[in-house]
Amino acid sequence: MPRRKPHVPPSPLAQRDGIDAVHLKLPPDGGWETVRDYLVERLPVGPDVVDALLAAGEVAAVDGPLSGDSPYVPGAHVWFHRPLAPEPRVPFAPRVLYRDAHLLVVDKPHFLATTPRGSHITETALARLRRELDLPRLSPAHRLDRLTAGLVLFTLRPAERGAYQRLFSEKRVHKEYEAIAPYNPELDLPRTVRSRIVKERGIIAAYEVPGEPNSESRVELLDHRAHGPGAPLARYRLLPRTGRTHQLRVHMNALGVPILGDPVYPVVADPAPDDYSRPLQLLARTLEFTDPLTGRAHRFESERTLRAWTDHEGWAGGATH
Repeated sequence: MPRRKPHVPPSPLAQRDGIDAVHLKLPPDGGWETVRDYLVERLPVGPDVVDALLAAGEVAAVDGPLSGDSPYVPGAHVWFHRPLAPEPRVPFAPRVLYRDAHLLVVDKPHFLATTPRGSHITETALARLRRELDLPRLSPAHRLDRLTAGLVLFTLRPAERGAYQRLFSEKRVHKEYEAIAPYNPELDLPRTVRSRIVKERGIIAAYEVPGEPNSESRVELLDHRAHGPGAPLARYRLLPRTGRTHQLRVHMNALGVPILGDPVYPVVADPAPDDYSRPLQLLARTLEFTDPLTGRAHRFESERTLRAWTDHEGWAGGATH
């Protein structure tokens, strides 16, 4: 039988800028006399930051705010709002394509992360949609890379999130991506690419290794044409059968046709955080599934286009709009 998730009480701290308070469950053993002592040892910030959080009422247990001398209680639930550094405003907005009592389907722009992670916290699709639509309980059913544009599915009710997440984990969602990459007339397409992809924590690029495949993508050629004096480009349909990190980008690079605008494959670059020129030419074009709660058949199509195909000169010049 699947292991039941441990019950977590509701947070006593309201969301801030669309971001939930961080939750911790205090370890059952340890030599800390106060919650402050534990936080000072546990959090990657100085004691002065912890003291400031406690003084401002930003650390709370189930029954309310904690103070600097609140005793350590093994197994207790504690919440706090972490200090957030200023983030550059991503000048592109997610578009709502569909909403009902259960779902929100969004057409995400390039450069906007789906969920808080790393240095992208408040400038994420989740935080912005929570704030702008007044949907504090909004949650993602899956994720899309920050650099990839296209369709993302969110759920409105926490209790229903698992049903939609299982659609993705059980491969009951038909997903189609579109990509712009170099055209190689000698590349035999369509084909199915299978490989073993490894993504190590702290390393930007995923890579392929020998062994049992854990990733599968179908690559189809939709069209190709010349763009000015440069090498010809092609428009590809990509059908991921699995969902490894950077899977489509890794597979296209392995075929010798890396996706245009990719800052990682084949060579890792380091663009500035606010450099929005030449976005990755990868788009989550289609999501199709049967709603697990209503039984309704859904098919959603992104309204976005990949600029390198429609305006290659503008894209290559780094113009944003």
